[in-house]
Amino acid sequence: MLLVGNGTLFTRDPNNPCIIDGAAVIDGTKIKEIGAMEFMREKYPKAEYVDAKGGIIMPAFINTHEHIYSAMARGFSINGYNPKGFLDILDGQWWTIDRHLTLSQTKYSAMETLISCIRNGVTTVFDHHASFGQITDSLFTIADVAEELGVRACLCYEVSDRDGMDKAKEAVMENASFIRYAQKDDSDMIAGMMGMHAQFTISDETMELAAANKPDGVGYHIHVAEGIEDLHHCLKTYGKRIVDRLYDCGILGEKTLLGHCIYINPHEMELIKETDTMVVHNPESNMGNACGCPPTMELVHRGILTGLGTDGYTHDMTESFKVANILHKHHLCDPNAAWSEVPTMLFENNAKIANRYFKAPLGVIKEGAAADIIVMDYIPPTYLGPENLNGHILFGMQGHDVVTTIANGKVLMKDREVLVADVEEAMAKTREEAAKLWKSING
Repeated sequence: MLLVGNGTLFTRDPNNPCIIDGAAVIDGTKIKEIGAMEFMREKYPKAEYVDAKGGIIMPAFINTHEHIYSAMARGFSINGYNPKGFLDILDGQWWTIDRHLTLSQTKYSAMETLISCIRNGVTTVFDHHASFGQITDSLFTIADVAEELGVRACLCYEVSDRDGMDKAKEAVMENASFIRYAQKDDSDMIAGMMGMHAQFTISDETMELAAANKPDGVGYHIHVAEGIEDLHHCLKTYGKRIVDRLYDCGILGEKTLLGHCIYINPHEMELIKETDTMVVHNPESNMGNACGCPPTMELVHRGILTGLGTDGYTHDMTESFKVANILHKHHLCDPNAAWSEVPTMLFENNAKIANRYFKAPLGVIKEGAAADIIVMDYIPPTYLGPENLNGHILFGMQGHDVVTTIANGKVLMKDREVLVADVEEAMAKTREEAAKLWKSING
């Protein structure tokens, strides 16, 4: 049994949002009780004590769109790479990298990414993987790392025809095999989806193959209208807009997650809403790729379940919170935009998205919820309460302020020391594998 206390406890439970000098008691994988620190210590004297040292105790972060496969791109320059647009970025950088990834490189990409997640207080990750160098067993490799490190993960492989039908079929089967494996697992720590890259790289034949092999009970995780080229392709090839094509192919639904959704119109938004399909916004990636700003505020206002991800650009959800806040203010020329919408996406909607795949309540500290808790080393210069917590996170906190990370009742990091991995050894091995990858690409 664990007792996390001696800090201001923010629960994200509207019925009991904040306990000054509070504590949370963890029994196994669930939160047993919360209350005043003094009372909890008296009631549970034998519980292992995690001291928040006057900081902030809050639910761990959830990232609803990651790209583990991009981990070894940091600092890498590909010979001859000089993109003129989004398609050049995809083919010249990301597809070039994933075409060379070995299973060992996938493993250490996962190791680096998930250690970074732990350090930034992220304990639940929806990853969208690609490693056309070695497809089979890639999701199982990532799942093994997630289990080793104690991170909750919903995984998929991005199906695409871009490297031929044989690899598209192999990708479909990797998804199907992993989904069946995850559905048999009773830990509530892994889940699977049928991943897809984007419709412009997926033929009707491959769409049908994915649908025929997708086990019941799960949906799709697919990039949608990330670039204008995707929309132009769909209009030219199929005579319809992207979301219409996905609807006609049976892809939309409450278990399906659409990434980006930059170039969609009100009609498509209605389809997304009517089918209760989920959307995830990735602000830094959209800006970095010069793809444009999605109509995210309108999606939220329409009641579409819209979450916040990073697209592998960062593993710090506070960074995405900050960027999304200023992106939509700038784009809409409205200083009032995004104040409530973005924190709703991060702190409420990400949990709702995750709970379409995981059973235990996430993103909240209350009795019976998953014991996913972080401690932030943050003692503010001004008043801090539940009504202005989001403002303090926006302007005063960052991922590196996380000092303790607990997932599923297990302490993964304490006082900034990662306890579930030999970080120095893991990073040394990651650098070795990255060097091999870079050499295989540049020669």
